[in-house]
Amino acid sequence: MDDASLTSWLTLQAVDGVGDRTLLKLIHAFGTPEAVLSATVADLISVGCSPELAESVRRGPEASIRRRVDGQVKTVERLKIQTITLFDRSYPARLKAISDPPPLLYVSGSVLPRDEVAVAIVGGRRSTPSGRLITEEIAKDLAGWGVTIVSGLARGIDAAAHRGALTGKGRTIAVLGCGIDRTYPPEHQALRRNIESHGAVISELPIGAAPQSHHFPRRNRIISGLSLGVLVGEAATDSGSLITAKLALEQGRDVFAVPGSVKEEACRGSNRLIKEGAKLIEEAHDILDEILPQVDARQRAGLQLDHAVMEVPVSLGKEETLVYDALSYEARSIDAVIERTGLSVAKVSATLLSLELNGRIRQLPGQQYIRR
Repeated sequence: MDDASLTSWLTLQAVDGVGDRTLLKLIHAFGTPEAVLSATVADLISVGCSPELAESVRRGPEASIRRRVDGQVKTVERLKIQTITLFDRSYPARLKAISDPPPLLYVSGSVLPRDEVAVAIVGGRRSTPSGRLITEEIAKDLAGWGVTIVSGLARGIDAAAHRGALTGKGRTIAVLGCGIDRTYPPEHQALRRNIESHGAVISELPIGAAPQSHHFPRRNRIISGLSLGVLVGEAATDSGSLITAKLALEQGRDVFAVPGSVKEEACRGSNRLIKEGAKLIEEAHDILDEILPQVDARQRAGLQLDHAVMEVPVSLGKEETLVYDALSYEARSIDAVIERTGLSVAKVSATLLSLELNGRIRQLPGQQYIRR
């Protein structure tokens, strides 16, 4: 979109009383935002505007808002941000089909036709180490098959989903709850840049919009709208990811959840989803089995269904087997491993290092270890 067209879009959006539905209705009626802004009051009333709204559109936003729009357009140009409207052929088809698609998307990176085969993975910010690890593994395997992973760049499960997709050398899309010229949380700046190189960062919010709490529930409809289904990796009862699951059901998407410990607060929301009918997921295959019937022949041709997700395991020696068996998918300390195995501190330390180098376990902060 050129600068003049974007200016017209943003100017019309800024008119008092013009929400998303009204904006789209007016553009459908007149063809372009420019035509809407130059229409007479009588013409605007003839397509359903109230006299007050017609006068407001004809008058346009006040000078200070026009200056702000000009600044936003300059920022889009400076940052080389792509803008996609609902009327563009490149607008994501699945998102376009929801009841309230965003009229305008800001995109950094690229949205490709292959991203139509996508799964959203969301969850709590206060996640457990095992929850993040399982999320990474599922995202990695799905991405390895060619499934695009969609999430929200948040701390915890969202970040694990993006990292898993990148590890699987696949594509991933992050949907922001702030303007695309901002990164939230700020410590995910490096992760964001990696996502832009292997997918896209998307926002419907205007340039400069802060990450306010009311933005995120609206943002979640885009996450689910882009996807064939939504996996809740781990979520407490107050997690915003449960809103995404609810929106997914309203949009006719599949809802999946990974079961967690019944004693873990971080898992109570996702466990409740399973009780209420969400499909229980233990591995990526479980999701692939559910979404493949929704994928047409053209899209299926782009998947790598013969991709070998499971690596050939390295055979373990006697002491490695002993130490590995003393670990689980819940984090355990080196002291706990020593107690369970009866081996010396030096022997356990050396064996843990060997298992980590072989990719069988992962070390967490505080000398905690977890199976991979």
